[in-house]
Amino acid sequence: MIVPADVFRDRSVLHGEHVRLEPLGPAVLEDYLRALDDPEVRRSTGSHTVADRTTVERWLASRHEHHDRADWAVVRAADGAFLGEAVLNDLDPDNGSCNFRILLGGPHQGRGYGTEAVRLAVGEAFARGLHRVSLGVFEFNARAQRVYEKCGFVVEGRCRDVLHWDGRWHDEIVMSVLAGELRRPARRAGGALPARRSQVARGRGGGI
Repeated sequence: MIVPADVFRDRSVLHGEHVRLEPLGPAVLEDYLRALDDPEVRRSTGSHTVADRTTVERWLASRHEHHDRADWAVVRAADGAFLGEAVLNDLDPDNGSCNFRILLGGPHQGRGYGTEAVRLAVGEAFARGLHRVSLGVFEFNARAQRVYEKCGFVVEGRCRDVLHWDGRWHDEIVMSVLAGELRRPARRAGGALPARRSQVARGRGGGI
């Protein structure tokens, strides 16, 4: 076993320049429901059904009980506003791998928050000893694919006709990044970070 089956038992708050990742829980219920109901989020995650409030509330309340996955709320560092979620799940401890997904509500997409959240969550996976992080993203979500590539993910293959949406079939692109391949933002002379261009993302990634 490369990592323990409860590798995510202790979840840290992860701090970035513009966002931080906090353990996901019931406190974000209202914002979380709004994000799940966002038409663009539903399309990018392939969610055909409308979220049931009671089911979501129970799900949020149970996140701390699961030590084989990490569910974080993505919040804006400046004011603590809820932006979405970032998740490491489908842990395979024997092979040191897991899946990643991210979801940001529509108003928060295209601002660079997703790129930073991806780096924080995936970086934490590698810091805990995992070797491989994979994800799936629908072919029409080119913006998310660019974000993932920017962070070091590479395309491994394509699953055909995974999603039927608005009368059309759509493929899913499978991507992964290995320990040591995660790309951090380049720094300018003097140590300052360059201006960020924003982006959005199952693993399947939703909007980022």
